[in-house]
This record gives sequence, structure tokens and C-alpha cells, in this order.
Amino acid sequence: MSKKVLMKGNEAIAEAAIASGCLHYFGYPITPQTEISEYLAKRMPKVGGLCLQAESEVAAINMVMGAAAAGSRVLTSSSSPGISLKSEGISYIAGCDLPCLIVNVQRGGPGLGGIQPSQSDYYQATRGVGHGDLRLIVLAPSSVQEMASLTMEAFDLGDTYRMPVMLLADGALGQMMEPVDFDAFQKRDVPDKMWAANGHGGKRKKNIINSLYIDPKELEDSVVERYEKYSRIEKNEVKYEEFMTDDAEIVLVAFGITARICKSAVAAAREAGIKLGLLRPITLWPFPKDAVSSIADKAKAIISVEMSMGQMIDDVRLAADGKCPVYFYGRTGGMIPSVEAIFDRAKEISESI
Repeated sequence: MSKKVLMKGNEAIAEAAIASGCLHYFGYPITPQTEISEYLAKRMPKVGGLCLQAESEVAAINMVMGAAAAGSRVLTSSSSPGISLKSEGISYIAGCDLPCLIVNVQRGGPGLGGIQPSQSDYYQATRGVGHGDLRLIVLAPSSVQEMASLTMEAFDLGDTYRMPVMLLADGALGQMMEPVDFDAFQKRDVPDKMWAANGHGGKRKKNIINSLYIDPKELEDSVVERYEKYSRIEKNEVKYEEFMTDDAEIVLVAFGITARICKSAVAAAREAGIKLGLLRPITLWPFPKDAVSSIADKAKAIISVEMSMGQMIDDVRLAADGKCPVYFYGRTGGMIPSVEAIFDRAKEISESI
């Protein structure tokens, strides 16, 4: 029988990483994710691993690249401005086709902003996490259980496709406590890391890890090959949840902690006779375009609900393709949308369509 443990979201990520075979963590403290490194500083030595606080975020991400190149399952975590500092290294890791897990427990911005929860790094995660033609798989948990299970999923996805994966959470999920079942996750069969630069004793050809191409045609070929892999991911790895969408006239699209608030708004709207539903993207990249498109075929309106000034709404509009109007409701700067405000926005739109 599986056993549930009451944990903070940040601690669940850390314990799930160890359960996934991660033995290397490199990071730098920043609120609201510091519990990840604090937890691993205690746990890693007990399992034969290494938790190292680097001198900066820039140093930490380059340590991640080294460990990943040697074939280790490796984790780094930060919050918003810290991820910005890691962006060059993330691009190098993507260019070297190395798997790793990058956790962003988002805080308000821009700049130093504040330490309260936010979702305003959506653009960064899905559009501009590093220079060049690259993508990250981006997973968005909405519970402490998913903080754990999607961490485990992230390591398997990274090893399967040889690429970095980001877990995009927020300060609310990082700090809240809920029961976690670490046995609930079904592991994948992942390929052996025959490409790793981890020593060979003369038994095989040397593996070279590199992202530099002097010949532009050679670089183009490598990028095109990588995008063919991205196409396979878009086909096979989209994840989302639908809640009361079958007969919904208005559908909320929200991820993370915001989606949980939206579920309560859906329940309130149904009691008031408003046919409201929810679509929750779990993979922000690849984005569930087909699911949103299908919703747009039958719904009268879609509302993108976010803890930002409107970033995911661009993907929602592209997926809806003009088949129904797309509205927005959001809070930013660390403010969290309320059930009542989301309900009021849905009621306002239902009365106008």
C-alpha cells in the first residue's frame, strides 16, 4: 500500500528528484524556492549525492551542463530573475542535446519585483529561455502531488529526448503543503546514455559534447534535426486536463495554481446556471493546441485566466484561430485571482454573448 507524506511543494520536488535517481543538484538561493536546496543539502549526502551551492546562478547552470554531459541526472532550481541569469547556460545545454531538469518557482517581476507568486515567466519559458533556435519541454503542476509526479516525469522526458525540461511552478505551490504519494508515478523505459562523456577505458570511441559549429551548414543541419525531434514531442507528449467542458458555453483556460482557483469558479458558475468549464494545460510546451481548437469549435467564448498581464493568451488565440472570441482575466505583481472575480468575469461575458 502506498503511503502519503505531508510536504511543502518545494520539498516534494526535492524528494521526487532523489526518487528519480538524481544525485547532483547545483543552485543558488532565492525566494520562494530556497527550500529545494535546503532539503537537498540534508538529503543528498545520505543517498551518495552532491548538493552544491554555487557562487552564482551562472556558475550553477554551467555545473549542471558538466554533470549532464557526464550522464548524471541533474537538477537546478531558481526563481524568475535567477532563471534569467541561467539563460545562456540553458542555451548551451540545449545546443549540446543534454537532459536536465530546471525548476522555476516563479515570483513577481520584472526586475527584483517581489517574492509573491506569479505566472509572468510564461513567455520566458515557452519563447525566450535562451538564445538561438531551441525549445524546452515545459511542465506546469497545479498541486503538490504534481510537483512530485511531474518532477519524475521531467527526468524521464529529458532522458528520452535528450533535452532540458523545465518545471514551471509558482511561489504558492512551492510553499503550500499537501499529501504526496511518491509511488503514484509510472516510470518510463528510457534509453541508455551511450552518448555521455563519462569515461570508457578504451572500449568505445570518445564521446564529444559540443554546441559550437564553425560550418554554418553543419549548424543548420543540427538545428533542423533538433526541430524534427521537437515535432515528435508535439505529437506525442501533449498533456492537459478538461473539467466540465462537454456542454460548456464558456471555457476558462488556466494553468498551475490559477487552474485550481478556476475549478472553484466553475463550480460556482454551474450553481448559478452558467455553463462554465475549464481546460488546464499541463504541458505549456508543447501547448495543447488541438484541445483548445476543439473547445473553440463548440464554445461561445474562451477566457484565458493568468497571474500575469496576459502571456498564455497568445497561444490560446492562435489555437482558437478566430473560431470564437478569446477574453482575458488576470492579476499580476504577486496578486492571486479570486474565485469571485473569475466568476464575475465569466458572468459578465455570458451576459454579453
